[in-house]
Amino acid sequence: MPAATILPIAFAGSPLDRADHIRTDPDGLAGLMNWRARLLLLDGLNPAMDESGRLAWGTLADAPEQCDLVFLGFDEGKACFAAVPEQGATGPAYADPRVWSAMQLLSAPDLAVYGGARSLVDWHARHRFCARCGAATKLAKGGWQRDCEACGASHFPRTDPVTIMLVMHGEGADRRLLLGRQPRFPERIYSALAGFVEPGETIEEAVAREVQEEAGVAVENVTYIASQPWPFPSQLMIGCHATALSDALTIDETELEDARWFTRAELEAAREAGPDGTELLVFPRKEAIAHHLVTWWLEQ
Repeated sequence: MPAATILPIAFAGSPLDRADHIRTDPDGLAGLMNWRARLLLLDGLNPAMDESGRLAWGTLADAPEQCDLVFLGFDEGKACFAAVPEQGATGPAYADPRVWSAMQLLSAPDLAVYGGARSLVDWHARHRFCARCGAATKLAKGGWQRDCEACGASHFPRTDPVTIMLVMHGEGADRRLLLGRQPRFPERIYSALAGFVEPGETIEEAVAREVQEEAGVAVENVTYIASQPWPFPSQLMIGCHATALSDALTIDETELEDARWFTRAELEAAREAGPDGTELLVFPRKEAIAHHLVTWWLEQ
């Protein structure tokens, strides 16, 4: 299949200038922390929104006392910061309806700003101590690093790579897509199979391993389609396409509640039906890369 350009995609396309050169300039950063600076207002890790449904911003005077501030970048010449909360994420984001509501209400630029900020402040809240020696660490480089004065180690915000893949079987009008559902999914929602890239493997190897492990299907011809930052807590979803060598399924029930092959007609009907879907299937949410991947496949 041809390469894809899928835009826009949720949590991508931040309008902020990250201004890397400022991060390494302590005096320059300190000079930005004035009355003109903007503070992204958060309710824990959830976004605060104004009356117009946009991200709410305040000044640095709105930050909690003695909290760490991370430098997000510049927006129209104004320095933007976010405060590190006392506690990081304690449970899955999908369990909080406020997260899904915000994802549907925020504009694409606002969602991208929020996603980047959430990942960063959550990482700081959960990594206050050195992984090497256990001593307390200090924020550095405007929040894009933490340093341990006890042993000299430096720690950096991490992004975990996750493959998410469309698996196709058949030719021409007989082509079908393999989708699965986890037990936590709402009823009738199916999505592309996904899994973390493990140490010592390529993206292509991760795709093949995950599909084999979860559905018992061997694949070939793995190709890249598109990617999406996913700030729950901080992942990079790497969208791929692969061809199945067989349509026989052996489902790993510790990973999936169900997996099945869907025809183009079934997927088209679910997409046309909207949020309620059909009796068989609810199309993946538009905020998730799976929505864009399946849409891309249908439009080939």
